[in-house]
Amino acid sequence: MTKHNCEKCGFRAKYDNNSKSFLGRIWKWHIAFCPGWKKYITSLREDNRKKLAEKYDLKKYK
Repeated sequence: MTKHNCEKCGFRAKYDNNSKSFLGRIWKWHIAFCPGWKKYITSLREDNRKKLAEKYDLKKYK
């Protein structure tokens, strides 16, 4: 399995700290089409994927 930077993404950290911040909103918009995010989230075990989907309100991955 390849290592993804999504776990340590600075934009993701901005979203986690303040979801209404400018950079946080850019991250949320960005993951809608990011191929790296799609590979990352689909590579997770089902329970971890569902937790992330709930946390970030990603209906596609629930």
